[in-house]
Amino acid sequence: MSTAIEFEHVGKQYRLGLVSTKTLSHDLHRWWQTAVLNKEDPYLKIGEINDRSTKGSSEYVWALRDIDFKVEQGDVVGIIGKNGAGKSTLLKLLSKVTGPTVGTIRARGRIGSLLEVGTGFHPEMTGRENIFMNGAIMGMSKAEISRKLDEIIDFSGCERYIDTPVKRYSSGMTVRLGFAVAAHLDPEILVVDEVLAVGDAEFQKKAIGKMQDVSQGEGRTVLFVSHNMASIGSLCKSCVILENGSIKYIGQTDDAISLYRKSNATYSIREFDFKSADRLKKDILISDFYLTNDKGERTNVFGFDDRLHFLCSIRSSKKANISLRVTVFNMDEVRVMAFDTSDIGEVFPIDSDTDEVTLEGMMMEPLNIKPGNYRVNVSIRQGAILLDHVIAATTFEVKESDFYGDGRFHLGDMALCLKHHEWRIR
Repeated sequence: MSTAIEFEHVGKQYRLGLVSTKTLSHDLHRWWQTAVLNKEDPYLKIGEINDRSTKGSSEYVWALRDIDFKVEQGDVVGIIGKNGAGKSTLLKLLSKVTGPTVGTIRARGRIGSLLEVGTGFHPEMTGRENIFMNGAIMGMSKAEISRKLDEIIDFSGCERYIDTPVKRYSSGMTVRLGFAVAAHLDPEILVVDEVLAVGDAEFQKKAIGKMQDVSQGEGRTVLFVSHNMASIGSLCKSCVILENGSIKYIGQTDDAISLYRKSNATYSIREFDFKSADRLKKDILISDFYLTNDKGERTNVFGFDDRLHFLCSIRSSKKANISLRVTVFNMDEVRVMAFDTSDIGEVFPIDSDTDEVTLEGMMMEPLNIKPGNYRVNVSIRQGAILLDHVIAATTFEVKESDFYGDGRFHLGDMALCLKHHEWRIR
């Protein structure tokens, strides 16, 4: 099997806040050393790792440093890491949106890229015109594009608007058309960033299926950036973990996901600051949210057989009729459970004379979800109007326990939940 992509000690350096140095002597010195004396750029010797959470002492930052790995033809490789780790920069270098400061990138074949919503689309041109323009940029003839046109339009689901200027498309429609073009114009290498998150569930499923067909059935190479570990796990054969612009791990997907989860305890038990100055400016807001067990004890640790009680305090300076929505996510950003009072016909009148009111909700059945950390989002609405929305209002942990009462711990690794069951011969 031949190598499709090769990164050789690739680095990308930026100077923060400036396009150029803004100093003539600085620019001349750099040009003299590199262009005339044919020496190494002196400014490559300085610079700090790209840690966005800390204040550095240098204005030079390495967005990527010493990236060195190969991707074989037909492989589907996931690129994972925190925001700011360098994932999108890596794909932009491969797609030649920008060039590396040091090192060499070799790619064999045409590259189809979907890096941002609307990448490569001209807003004044129609969807149809943009398909032909993108194909031409990739080096395809008009006849080749015409053969694929109906298939692209059908996959995108934008047929009714295909002769409408792209500037009138929603972000979801733009992503649909952009992915359809990138996947169907026969690129040997398909590069996809997190933009698929903009699409709806139906389209994400189609997109994942198409990437599997492209890699397995057609032998093309896919690089896929995502924060959704479920998508990474189902699609990718191997993974690269980036951290602060450097490679932390390269290897099997299961091992990479496990390592990434351990090193990024995103949902460790924590308390949200409900009383921040910005929040208190709202007329109606969620002033507190917490969980209790069946005994009424406030806790963030539960077992399989425990039931959650939700306590939500709402502060209001005006009258309103509100509904409450609570959504539980796991570490893979998969929505595990959702509870919406409007679904069961419950709307709560809030009186402006009452400074604060507390709503209590209770799960009617035990959790029965596998051990791990979870976060809870909560929002309040008046009809279709969103009044307040808190991401990670609280977090909780489900502990391992003897679910079936047989003296063993069951991790439920193959599914999100465990259920009591019995079998008999018919």
